[in-house]
Amino acid sequence: MKSNKRLLLGDEALALGAINAGLSGAYAYPGTPSTEVLEFVQSHPVTKERNIHSHWSSNEKTAVEEALGMSFCGKRAIVSMKHVGVNVAADPFVNSAMTGANGGLLVIAADDPSMHSSQNEQDSRFYADFAMIPVLEPSNQQEAYDMARYGFELSEKAGIPVMVRLVTRLSHSRAVVEFDDTPLPENKLHYPASPKQWVLMPAISRQRNKRLIEDYMNLQKDSDNSPFNFYKDASDKSLGIVVSGIAWNYLQELYPEGIPFPVVKISQYPIPTQLLNRLFDECKSILVLEEGQPVIEKKLRGELNSTPRKIYGKLTGEVVRTGELTPDEVAKAMKVIKGKECGFETTEPKGESQITRPRPPALCQGCGHRDVYKALNETLENYESPKVFGDIGCYTLGFLSPFNAIDTCVDMGASITMAKGAADAGQHPAVAIIGDSTFTHSGMTGLLDAINENSPITVIISDNLTTGMTGGQDSQGTGKLEDICLGLGADPKHMRTIDSLPKNVEEMKKLFKEEIDYKGLSVIISRRECIQTARRHASAKK
Repeated sequence: MKSNKRLLLGDEALALGAINAGLSGAYAYPGTPSTEVLEFVQSHPVTKERNIHSHWSSNEKTAVEEALGMSFCGKRAIVSMKHVGVNVAADPFVNSAMTGANGGLLVIAADDPSMHSSQNEQDSRFYADFAMIPVLEPSNQQEAYDMARYGFELSEKAGIPVMVRLVTRLSHSRAVVEFDDTPLPENKLHYPASPKQWVLMPAISRQRNKRLIEDYMNLQKDSDNSPFNFYKDASDKSLGIVVSGIAWNYLQELYPEGIPFPVVKISQYPIPTQLLNRLFDECKSILVLEEGQPVIEKKLRGELNSTPRKIYGKLTGEVVRTGELTPDEVAKAMKVIKGKECGFETTEPKGESQITRPRPPALCQGCGHRDVYKALNETLENYESPKVFGDIGCYTLGFLSPFNAIDTCVDMGASITMAKGAADAGQHPAVAIIGDSTFTHSGMTGLLDAINENSPITVIISDNLTTGMTGGQDSQGTGKLEDICLGLGADPKHMRTIDSLPKNVEEMKKLFKEEIDYKGLSVIISRRECIQTARRHASAKK
C-alpha cells in the first residue's frame, strides 16, 4: 500500500523505488544528469540501517562489473551513469545480456538531450536494442519509482539486466511521489541455476546467444502486456500518435480536455508490436513523438521505409531532431501536420530574453585550476606552436576566456593518449592536463602507454581532491596519485608535485619549463583542494 508522499527528483524517485524494492548495492560514476541517483541512496537512512553498499566506482565499466557481481550472488543492484558513460561501460553491459542476471539488475542511463552538460546527444536505447536488453523509460517521477520494483522483477523473471532510461528534464524536475509503507526485504544470497552461462567461452556463448534471441521474443510479448504501455483510443482516426517517455506528458499538456487521436504510449521496450499494429490498422497516418533520437521511428519505418502509412517525425522534419523535445515543439509539429484542426493555437518564440540570457560557465574564484592555467599559459608563450590536450572536468573551462588554454577535449582520459599520439607525430611541446578523478577513471592506462615508450610529453594532473564538476563526490585517487604514477613506472626524477597557489605561480612556471624541456615523459601533480569542498569542510568544523 502507498500512503506516503514525498516531493522528489526523477533520479531520487528511482533510487527510492530501488531501496524499497530490496536494494542491496548501488554503484555509479558521477555525471550529470545521473549523479543524484547514488547520492540519494547514500543519504537515505535505510542505507546505513541495512548496510546497503553505496560507493562511487572508478568508472562506469567497473561500476557495471561490480553490480553484475552482486547480481551473480542473487542480490538486487543498480548501476547509474550518464549516457556517455554507457560508452565506457559498453563491454560489460553488452556481455551482461549473455551472462544474464541472477539477482535483479537495473542499469540506469541518464541521457542529456540539448547537451546541458555533455559532449553529445546520443540515445542509450540504441545500446539496449543492440544488446537485446529490455528498457524501461518512465514518463514521470511516479513511474520512475514504480519501475524500480517492476524492473527488478522483470530482470529476475527474464534472467537479464534491464536498462532504465532517464532524460535530463525528468531526472532534474520534481513531482509528488507516492511510495510504499513497507519496503521489501533484500534477497538472500543465492547463486545462478545455470552457472556455466556466466563463463563466456565461445562454446558456451554460442548456446547462450540462441537462448537470448528466443528470450527476446518473450520480452516483446511482455511489452505488449506491460502496465506502462497502452493503447488509448479516440474518435479521430486521421492521425495515430506513438509517444514514449516524457513526451507523453507534453502531449497531454497540449490537450487538457483529452487527446482526440488514438495514442500508443511506450515506456517499455522492445516496442509493443501488437499495440502498434492496431494503431497502423486503424489510422491513416502516424506521428512519432520521442525524446532523443528517432529510435522508435526507425523501427516503424523499416530499412526500406516500406510501410503503407505516412509516418511523421524526426526523420521527416516535423519533429525537432536536435535538443530537447518540449511542449512547444510538440505543438509546432501538430500544427504542421494538422493545422488549426488540432484545436489549439501556437505562437513562434519571440527571441531570447536579455534578462534570462545564460551566462557562460567559468572556473570558480579561488580555484586551483586558475593558477595552473595562468602559469602554463605564461610558460608556453616561449615555445613555438605548443599544444595542450584537455580532458573532462571543471578544468575543461580553461578553454574559455580569459585562459583559452586547451586545444582539445574529446572524452574521459583522452588528454594523455592524444598528447602521446601528437608527440608520436613530432609535436613539441605536447602537454596533457587532466583532473584527479578523470585520471583514475580513464587516464591511468594512457599514462602506462606513455611510460612504456617514455613519450616526450608533460602530463599535468590538476588535483583538487574531489570530483568537482559534479558536486564534490569522492575521488578514487585522493592521497594516492604519486604512488599510482610511480607504481605504473613513472621516473621518480620526473615525478613532481607542487601546490597550485597564487604565491607559487613563478615556481610552477619554472617547474613546467624544466619538464617540458625534458625529452621524455614527466608527470606534474599540481594540488589544491576544490574551493567549494574546502568551504563545506570548513563549515562542518564550526
